[in-house]
Amino acid sequence: MESFRGSLLISSGGLHDPNFRHTVVLIGEHNQDGALGVVLNRAMDVTVEQIVPPLSALVPPGEALHEGGPVQPEGLVLLAEVTDPELLDLRVFGSIGFLIGDVPEDIGGKVLRARVFAGYSGWGPGQLEAEMDVDSWILEPARVDDVFTDAPDLLWSRVLKRKGPEYQLLSRMPYDPSMN
Repeated sequence: MESFRGSLLISSGGLHDPNFRHTVVLIGEHNQDGALGVVLNRAMDVTVEQIVPPLSALVPPGEALHEGGPVQPEGLVLLAEVTDPELLDLRVFGSIGFLIGDVPEDIGGKVLRARVFAGYSGWGPGQLEAEMDVDSWILEPARVDDVFTDAPDLLWSRVLKRKGPEYQLLSRMPYDPSMN
């Protein structure tokens, strides 16, 4: 089984599930037991400081909390780029991964960038593979700038455009095609 860890899942034009329509998901883990990740392009209208003040020191001032997915939306997920990958509880690629549970107080100087998510995205055994078989998702290797983009609302179309000419039309597809 090929693991999609460290890949982006880009929702295809045929994926109409409102949880994932026009989303870009970073896959953090993928094995025979299933997959999990976070939606990278759904910033919320609240800040990390408003919802979880202790984590606000790890993100830029005024940083939005992001919607990570429909699983455990009341739970918080911390994705970070760190100075040493050994600090990560779940490494995704390079020095980027998840810090799980209580974050050590002395980690601040070791975190280069971080993003906080409400909830995560998850798939049971074989579920993601079945969705891939019906072309619900398009794969692309993740880049650091994708994970920490300053324009999450533009990420879906930008990643599709970089995939090449065959994705140009899809990259311009509106969220609601009936509004076209």
